[in-house]
Amino acid sequence: MKTCFFVGFIFLSFITTAQNIKVNKESIQIKGEAAEGFEIELDGTLHDVEAQFLKFLKPVGKPKKTTEGYVITPSVIGEKNYASPIYAVVRDKGSGSAWIGVLPSEWPSTVEDVKKDVEKLVHDFGASFYRDKVQQQIDESNRALQAVQKQQQRLVGQNKDLGNKLEQNKQEKLKLDKQIENNSLEFESLTKKIEKNKKDQDSVANAGEQIKRVIEMQKLKQSNIN
Repeated sequence: MKTCFFVGFIFLSFITTAQNIKVNKESIQIKGEAAEGFEIELDGTLHDVEAQFLKFLKPVGKPKKTTEGYVITPSVIGEKNYASPIYAVVRDKGSGSAWIGVLPSEWPSTVEDVKKDVEKLVHDFGASFYRDKVQQQIDESNRALQAVQKQQQRLVGQNKDLGNKLEQNKQEKLKLDKQIENNSLEFESLTKKIEKNKKDQDSVANAGEQIKRVIEMQKLKQSNIN
């Protein structure tokens, strides 16, 4: 029953975590200026999102911690090298959200190009985040499957042991039934022998009494001879 509940829980968890990847255009304050970028809200805690976000950004560049989030300079996005700063921020909106953007003042000529690349980067992070999350569910399901298979093997082995014990019990019962049958025959035989012995005892006792009377008569006859 516990196994069925656990499997059902995993299935329900898989259904409820299916997500559409939606990237929103969002401006936030960086260095007192309006930074333009894109944000995705994810089904995860702030801590989980930040950990995955920093891991995802490693191929882009080396994130440097700032008071407002992280800054990456230089960066590589979509095989394009950028020298101007890219900013990354993780926020708590009830669940974790990840934002990447730029300050237009730092990108005088290529800001529109980098914004397109940033939007795709945010989208790719969302896809990566959910793929990793589903992979965790797959790993959990595999562990549950292994537990079920182990339990199944244990029950199969237990069934085999019980079958062997049942067969042994049947053989012992047959042996005991045979012993009981032999005992009943022996009991009947002994009972008959005892009854015969009693009759023989009575017969011998009668013969003894008759012999005693004969002896008494012989003694009397002997005493009468003069």
